Amino acid sequence: MFRNGLEPWHLLIVAIVVIVLFGSKKLPDTARSLGKSLRILKSETRAMKADEVEERPDTAVS
Repeated sequence: MFRNGLEPWHLLIVAIVVIVLFGSKKLPDTARSLGKSLRILKSETRAMKADEVEERPDTAVS
């Protein structure tokens, strides 16, 4: 049923719809804010992993 569900021309249609909906002037601002949000998310996940690593040696018995 979904054997070739995502072909290159599907991506082209999606890109055209996004440009029509948001306009070409708002797309750079939207992409910039999305990038900032992803950087914040990435730094927060790194901080959470660092907190887990710091807590583990306290519980380990050598």
